[in-house]
This record gives sequence, C-alpha cells and structure tokens, in this order.
Amino acid sequence: MKKVLLALAIIAGTAFTTFAQTKSGDSGKFSIGVDAGLPLGSTKDISSFAIGGSLKYELPIATGTLFTISGGYTRFLYKSEFKDALKALGVNKSGEGFIPVKAGIKYYIENGFFAEGQLGAVFSTESGGGTAFAYSPGVGYTFDGGFEAGVRYEGWSHNGTISQVALRLAYCF
Repeated sequence: MKKVLLALAIIAGTAFTTFAQTKSGDSGKFSIGVDAGLPLGSTKDISSFAIGGSLKYELPIATGTLFTISGGYTRFLYKSEFKDALKALGVNKSGEGFIPVKAGIKYYIENGFFAEGQLGAVFSTESGGGTAFAYSPGVGYTFDGGFEAGVRYEGWSHNGTISQVALRLAYCF
C-alpha cells in the first residue's frame, strides 16, 4: 500500500508542478481512462486478461507535439488453472496488481490521429514484487467532444518481460 501511495503522490506532484509552469496559452490537459489488455508471450500462460485505469497529463511542447506523464493501476487476472494450482499450495489469489508510472511524447500525425511512446517504471503491489522498466509505443485517435481511444504494446522488463496489447478509452478535460 505504501508503494501505491508513493506512486500516486509522485504522479500528482509532477502533474501539478508541470501544470503550474505552463504559460497561459500553453495549458495542458488531463485525461482519465479505462485500460483493458490481452497478455502476450509467457504472460498469457498465467493470465487471460488485464484491466485497470489511468490518469494522464499532456503538455504542448511544439505544434502537434505533447509531453505526457501518466500513472495508473493494472491488474492481471489469473487463469482458472493457475488459480487452482495456487490454491493447492495454500495461496488464494485472483491476480496480481501493478502501478505503471511513465513519461513520453505524443505526436499528432493528421487530424485526430496520433502516435505515442512512453518510458517509465512499474511497481508491483505484491510483497517482494519489485520494480520493472516500462516501455509502451502506441497509436490512437482523439474524437471531438474530449474522448480518446488508443492501442499500445506495453512491456515491463525485469528478469523476463510481462507484456500486453492494451486498449485505453479515455475522457480528456
């Protein structure tokens, strides 16, 4: 729980500090979204689905280019056979939680279409879970009215890789 609070404090502090330093005409925007992912590689052997939420702040740095920072929570849900194997060992868990914290660049290609890349760290919410390096390239579209949809590959590397293809549906404000 301490890791969760620390990560959220870092995200909030960075977002508000960045927001405070913007010029009046260069104000950024926030988005809040729901993330759903399909595990890839060896991750799909133990998990069939990932679900979570995220908060992102975007600050314009050039025409059509934004600096982004984001944080959130992702839970990989275990497959039933993996849960059964854990129960046989006396462990009753439905999945594993993670807190990704990333920064990157978002570039609008044409109209509402964009490409984005982010790097950062992922903190496990499990005891002894540790921290991993995070990277996530993706593409998406920003709709009129403040809604956004994006697809990304996300990899977390530390003694192996946990990876997923994820969809983010968000509201920008």
